[in-house]
Amino acid sequence: MIKILKNGNYNNFLIFKFTFFSLLDQKNLFLPQPENFQHYNLYGPIFSVLIAPFAILPNWLGHTLWTFFNSFILLFAIRKLPLSSGATLAILLIAAHENLTSILSSQFNPSMTAIILLTYTFIDQKKDFWAALMIVLGTFIKLYGIVGLAFFLFSKNKLMLVSGLIFWSALAFSIPMLFSSPAYILQTYKDWFEAITEKNKMNSTLITDQDLCLMGMVRRISGNPYIPNWPFLGAGLFLFSIPYLRIKQYKEPAFRLLLLSSTLIFTVIFSTSSESPTYIIAFTGVAIWFVTQERPLKAWQVVLFVFAMALTSFSPSDLFPKFIRNEFIKPYSLKALPCVLIWFVISYQLLTRDFRKNAQVK
Repeated sequence: MIKILKNGNYNNFLIFKFTFFSLLDQKNLFLPQPENFQHYNLYGPIFSVLIAPFAILPNWLGHTLWTFFNSFILLFAIRKLPLSSGATLAILLIAAHENLTSILSSQFNPSMTAIILLTYTFIDQKKDFWAALMIVLGTFIKLYGIVGLAFFLFSKNKLMLVSGLIFWSALAFSIPMLFSSPAYILQTYKDWFEAITEKNKMNSTLITDQDLCLMGMVRRISGNPYIPNWPFLGAGLFLFSIPYLRIKQYKEPAFRLLLLSSTLIFTVIFSTSSESPTYIIAFTGVAIWFVTQERPLKAWQVVLFVFAMALTSFSPSDLFPKFIRNEFIKPYSLKALPCVLIWFVISYQLLTRDFRKNAQVK
């Protein structure tokens, strides 16, 4: 494994690594550096500080430790979920291949998954101050962390959570200034906004490896890159929000865990920045959904789960027929399809099940 990591593709790691040195030199974090890496960075200034311990090491060692770190933090977060050891083991096994897809691209996505999971767990454990840290960290790094606010209504100490958000936001905003300057960091946030805006415009052009989401699937199947995001996002947010009206269900662990699953999947299937390695976030949600379903499982649940394993998790690998992958899965963003279907199932269950009577977490 270490040999594979030493000889593998360093590009994403190099993008991350040079954000730290660009921070020290007060260079624009989001401009291409073809002399050092391909493509460009899209992560916030605080990430440049977090990557520092790995950036100062030789490439092969920093890359290897970065990969192991991402896997370890995801393992830690899954084990912290309020589930039995058998259920957490099942989630780890179900998500293993998606995790491999992500870490072999040196991606941060396993850690982002862990951040969302830990936000949920800390709120569940009434550690709202630390939940606030997770929300702020995820948001200031990749914006995805903002979805941690989905668990706000489950908090027993909302004042502590809000206070924590203010405290950690001030800290996350200020810490990069210790390595550069206040004026540089203010400009960097403006640069970040511009970079993200431009990238979102590119994502829907049908020529990138991103846009693996519900909107991208519709655009690619129809061949129309001009289909807008807002109708999908509006409908998705509406459907995502309706279960919050079921206040009496909040105290049920099965309801809250299903909402966690919905949040993880929603984050990916409604994001134009989603690419194949991003699906560790969504597929962890799929795994939580599957292990928390009432037993015995119905045939359609098993079929849908197997469909997700095949089309979402295994389709990028050699376990899947190459012809189908290259001619159908990639061109039409079909990797997203099983997760979209499961998210609709979850939404229906959140709206119709009485978790007080038949909630079952295995």
